[in-house]
Amino acid sequence: MKTEDQFSAGGVLVRGDEVLLISPNGGDHWQLPKGHIEPGETLEETAVREVREETGVTGRVIAGLPEIDFWFIQRGTTHVHKRVYLFLLDYVEGDAANFDRREVFAAAWFPWPEALERLTFANERQVVAGARELANKPSTEARRQQSPVDSPS
Repeated sequence: MKTEDQFSAGGVLVRGDEVLLISPNGGDHWQLPKGHIEPGETLEETAVREVREETGVTGRVIAGLPEIDFWFIQRGTTHVHKRVYLFLLDYVEGDAANFDRREVFAAAWFPWPEALERLTFANERQVVAGARELANKPSTEARRQQSPVDSPS
């Protein structure tokens, strides 16, 4: 079986005390929004774009988060090593009711504890738990108060 490396980016999008999760087509699990990196995009740009495309909600990157690294078999022919770069994003605008119905079964806001319960994958739960701690730090709160123009690049 051949081996392939794949790279994606996405985020933990926060609005107040809630986190936005998606349930991909099939609706049998909940996860973080993420997707493939387009040529010429930064990881941060990919995270913002993928979150917006999948959820209908725009966020602003306020911090990097640990990456997720896992293996799976694709179409029974390829071992895929996937690395997902994740970011903490603060809500800017949009409505989760406008999620991409071609790729996503549902998008919904959950309070932190419920989001942690609903997440299907342990590695995503671990990242979201860390994101919760980071989001509540005074230095992160200060960054959230900055306008996008004032944000450090």
